[in-house]
This record gives sequence, structure tokens and C-alpha cells, in this order.
Amino acid sequence: MLRFITLNKLIQHIILGLALFSAHSWGAVILQYHHVSEKLPAVTSVSEETFKSHLSYIKNNGYNVMPLPKLLNALQSEQTLPAKTIAITFDDGYENNITAAAPLLEQFGFPYTIFVNPQLIDEQKSYVMTWYELRKLAKRGATIANHSAKHDYLHQKLDDESIAEWRARVKQDITWSQQRIKEEIGHDYPYLAYPYGEFNLKLQELVSELGLIGIGQHSGAVGLTSDFTRLPRFPASGIYSNLETLKTKLDTKAFQLQNMHYADSVTSNTKPQITLHFKTKDFHNTQFACYVSGVGQATLVWESKDSVRIQTPAELPKGRSRYNCTAPSIQEPGRYHWFSQPWVIVEQQ
Repeated sequence: MLRFITLNKLIQHIILGLALFSAHSWGAVILQYHHVSEKLPAVTSVSEETFKSHLSYIKNNGYNVMPLPKLLNALQSEQTLPAKTIAITFDDGYENNITAAAPLLEQFGFPYTIFVNPQLIDEQKSYVMTWYELRKLAKRGATIANHSAKHDYLHQKLDDESIAEWRARVKQDITWSQQRIKEEIGHDYPYLAYPYGEFNLKLQELVSELGLIGIGQHSGAVGLTSDFTRLPRFPASGIYSNLETLKTKLDTKAFQLQNMHYADSVTSNTKPQITLHFKTKDFHNTQFACYVSGVGQATLVWESKDSVRIQTPAELPKGRSRYNCTAPSIQEPGRYHWFSQPWVIVEQQ
């Protein structure tokens, strides 16, 4: 009888442990918005009604909306997060962020981050918030962070500019912007949201040397093995604002990667390739699939059971493209792993 009771308690402890584990996660999702408006470019906008529907779904379905600094600190220190954790971010600091977005976010009690361009604020551009308005939001709990001085393509060299000169100029841009945010807001979190979501390896190296976290606009979840010089976010504006497709993205998981290899994300190669090396796998190789924006399914070559090479079957056009890779989770049916590789195709130098 005693042995039966002991076994019964052991089973109860195992069930409790599994329940507690399922209530925590090693990853999260970061959402990216620009405008909350029906009067501005649809490609970067979401209406107040649609934005409210996003927030309502998040609230009613048990998501844990966390301040971005708390989320990133947890991942960097390898702490588990509550299950279904997300962060909400905005780029550019548009005026409608305070008039339309902030009241709704505060109504739902959700924290959020706004990435701003200090030089444009100093120049009093009419379409961005003032420092006074940003200070008001910061006092109400918003995180204000760096989006470069004036939204330049940071990876691009100027005509006849050397690599050393480029590094010095971009370093000055980033550090000056950090200082201005510190002076005006009082905090200067070590984050840089890349303008236009574009970055190359040299810019990533500079961001790392400056002790910053680089944040893009390519889709995917974040996890322990994410590269903190190129963290993904799911765009949730424009064509990506559809709640039905957003629901799936909110539940995505990050692939556990050992490393990845590619020549550079800004390239003149119109058929670039990337090789992913998985640390652990919670999916079947046969269910792993990648899609190329504007092209269709990517060509996959499994070089080993844990490494796959991905390439477009057709040439990519000039400008921005992506490879989006997904696979259904074995351990958590109904959820998908998601990885995105952004490319910027440029003219041959």
C-alpha cells in the first residue's frame, strides 16, 4: 500500500512538473507596427479598428505582453519566459502613435516600445512625435529606443567612402542617437532597430562591438539561439495585419540553431543561399519547407540530418526579398517553428 501511495505521488509530481514546464517557454514573439491610421500609406498602416482587434485577441487568448527590455534580458540570461509571451513595438515614432495607438495599448494595459530617429525629432518634422510627447509616453511606461539618427540605410557606404570612414560615420550616428535618447528620455536601452529592416554583416559586427542588440523586420520568433545582432519581428501592418494569419504567427517557435552560414544578406548574387545548422530539432525533415517571396518554394538540400542548404530556384529582383522557413512542432502539435532570412539584392559593384 505504501509503495502504491509513493508511486501515486511520483506520478502527481511528474504531471505537475509537465504542467509547470508547459506554462513556460524558451522563446517569444515580437510584433512590429508603424502607423495606426487609415489616412496614411496602407503598406505600413493598420486601422484603429484592426489594431484593437489584435489587442483584443491577445488579451482574450492568454498572451503575456511583456516590456521588450524584460523579454530580451530573460533570453540573454537563459531564463524561461511565461508561455505565449509577446512584445509590441513601433518604428519611427509617428504622431499617431500617441493619438491612436497609446490610448488603446493603455486601455488593455499592454507595455510597448517605440524606436525613434532623434535627428528628425530635433528637426521638428511634423510627422513624428516631439521629445515632450515621447517623455509623456515614457512616464506612462513606454520604452523609447534607437532607430538611427535620421532613418538612413546604415549599411550603405557613401560615394568614395572607405570601410573605415563608413564605420566611423555609422558609429557616430548610432552612439549620438543613444545619447540624445538618454538626454531627453532618461533611459538608453542598448537596442538598434535597423532602418528599413536592412543590415549586412559589417553592420552587425559594428552593432555587436558597440554592445547593442540589432533588431530587424524579417519575420520569426526569438529564442535562446537567436542571433542578437539580427533579431526578427513579425510585421503586423498593411498586408500582414490580417488577424487570421497573425494568429498562427503569435504561436510560432524559434528554430534551435547551432549556427547559420551565408555570404551576406546585402548581396549582388541574385540566387543567394544560406545553410542552417540545427542544434536540436523538434520537427521532421520532410515537413521543413521554405518559401521565397515572389518566387515560390525554395530548393532544399539536406547536407546532413541536422544541416540544410536553402536557395531560390529563380533569380531574385533588385531590392528586398525573403526566404521564410517553417516546420510543424512535434512536441506541440498546432504550433510552427519559423525562420526568415532577409536579402537585399544590389547592383554588382
